[in-house]
Amino acid sequence: MGSITNKVQLIGKVAIEPTIHTTKKSIKLARILMFTVEIYKNKNEKKVDETEWHTVVAWGKIAEVVENYVKKGKQIAVSGKLKSRSLRDKDGIKRYVTEVEANEIVLISPRESNSNAYKSI
Repeated sequence: MGSITNKVQLIGKVAIEPTIHTTKKSIKLARILMFTVEIYKNKNEKKVDETEWHTVVAWGKIAEVVENYVKKGKQIAVSGKLKSRSLRDKDGIKRYVTEVEANEIVLISPRESNSNAYKSI
């Protein structure tokens, strides 16, 4: 049971170009803002589109591939775990952030070339 205690799987679209940073130890870090849309009918049978926003972080090799292949508007699948952290904003107020730490990213949208191949990271 330990392998499924903190597992997240999402399929959605990349909202903005991912940001890439390199740490002092020369490790790449990618941040992706993505969104998922759930479509359902409410009790009045009216169609409802519900959008959720997710921040995804990827480290190392995965971040390097994100830098080269993940672009705004592309559909991706992410598998990872939830990570929470706290930080202080510019006014000194403590804020809490929950992110998805990716251990796998699959590009669902075809690559820019004419190839229909999909890329698994």
